[in-house]
Amino acid sequence: MNKPFPIPQNDDLSRRSFVLGTTVATAAHAVGAPNEAARIPIIDTHIHLFDATRPQGAPYAGPGGESPRVSLPPHYRKLAVPPGIVGAIKVEASPWVEDNLWALQIAQTDPMIVGVIGNLQPEKPEFSEYLDRHHRNPLFRGIRYGNLWGYNLARQAGNPVFVEGLKRLADADLVLDSANPNIELLQGIIRVSDQVPDLRIVIDHLPAMEPTANSRSAYHAALTELKQRPNVFVKLSTVIHRVNGRVSTDLNSHRDRLDKLMEIFGEDRVLFGSDWPNSDGVTSLDKIVNIVSEYFAVQPRTVAEKYFWRNSKNVYKWVRRADNQPTAAN
Repeated sequence: MNKPFPIPQNDDLSRRSFVLGTTVATAAHAVGAPNEAARIPIIDTHIHLFDATRPQGAPYAGPGGESPRVSLPPHYRKLAVPPGIVGAIKVEASPWVEDNLWALQIAQTDPMIVGVIGNLQPEKPEFSEYLDRHHRNPLFRGIRYGNLWGYNLARQAGNPVFVEGLKRLADADLVLDSANPNIELLQGIIRVSDQVPDLRIVIDHLPAMEPTANSRSAYHAALTELKQRPNVFVKLSTVIHRVNGRVSTDLNSHRDRLDKLMEIFGEDRVLFGSDWPNSDGVTSLDKIVNIVSEYFAVQPRTVAEKYFWRNSKNVYKWVRRADNQPTAAN
């Protein structure tokens, strides 16, 4: 066995350099070290797939600029494998109900995709029929509903038909993913969770939510309420995001917010997500992995495993489709 490197007892600079080097090395070890036995596999709980070259086009094909008009599993796999991502959940990128089937068909072509979050509206009369139909495919893991496509979860939280639809979703052991958090959405999630306490709800992109001075009190009040609801989970996704026109990939720029969310939700209720390819407009996929790897490198390995894959398995109950994808026995 190799002996540990000695730390000079009277050299503060050397000590700091050693600690920093250990942290960075641990982060690399977690996601991409040569020692495969020590690598923590990563399940990405938030990617988008679309193809605007189809005859019918696509209602969404990236945020514009340099974003691709086509985003399919081979494109993702090429970027995801090097930093240690072994599976991903496709989150809806279309309000067209027929695109639920398209997404499932595309997911079926590549074992990298371990689940699909579709787009169905619980307030619609056809919801139960569509839910039953798509739920027959084990890759279908839930629906997304929030601040997207003109949907308003906070308003629908007072609609008995909508709530009844969510009860059917919970009975099917499926997940409700929210979309694009703001104060109103967080408050709506609280009301939904109170009415359907067995429903697993996932809040996306919360690290990117920038409360204003006027909304900060309501933001903290909502987080305090959400802390009491064990079936509400949060994606520590879009950690790297644009603030006042600037983008920082330095962990110290984001550490305080990550610490706060970890304090609120705890190690059992946080998930990794990249938001690829939307994230390409801000930073690269490997840098997204690197910054959260650095953050969790100083945590016990069990905590990092929960964030990178174990919690996603408990929440989404995704389908293992490849030998390199983890199991509870790992």
